[in-house]
Amino acid sequence: MDTELAQRLERLESHVANLQRQFEELNQVIIEQAKSLRKLQANQQRLADTVETTELDRIKSTNAKPPHYQ
Repeated sequence: MDTELAQRLERLESHVANLQRQFEELNQVIIEQAKSLRKLQANQQRLADTVETTELDRIKSTNAKPPHYQ
């Protein structure tokens, strides 16, 4: 009975060690994805700002100023 209990305990310890390793690997994946997401969000914000600025410049250039402003 003691050997059976020792084998079960050994299997459980092995499973726990495997789960801990998987947890650490998944945690690293999540950390890398968070970094990538922050970079993508920053790039998207820069692009949105550029498009907004370009669009405002286009609107300003197509609207003629009234004669009393010239």
